[in-house]
Amino acid sequence: MSQQWHAYHVNRVLVPKQKGTKKFLRRYGEWLVCIRYRDDVEGQRKITTVEIVVEKRPWDPVPQRILGETCLPLRVEYGEVEIGKAVRAGGGEWYPQQKVWKLACKEIVALGLTDRIVAENMTITAGTQLAR
Repeated sequence: MSQQWHAYHVNRVLVPKQKGTKKFLRRYGEWLVCIRYRDDVEGQRKITTVEIVVEKRPWDPVPQRILGETCLPLRVEYGEVEIGKAVRAGGGEWYPQQKVWKLACKEIVALGLTDRIVAENMTITAGTQLAR
């Protein structure tokens, strides 16, 4: 059988407990991640592949680093005039659709406004490093 998996079209993907996975669940148990049904049009073959967990171990993720020039969305409430002036002076831009200011990360850190970052499309955790 060809080991060139990219030549096979993935027809269907099943995750454990979906209909059609019982046989593989009995065989692989909790280690089963998913089952892929693949078609090889050129070779006229169908194959079934399984993805299994081969190792579990503790992991301490490296903190995400956001570069200083990266613009991040920032929430400034109506009536916070001094903060608004500081954001504008730092080069902030107002985005009315999202109702946020966008400002370079280094400016946000310098102004001490990191607690106002709107993290809708990003993950900012205690370990995230904001660059100056």
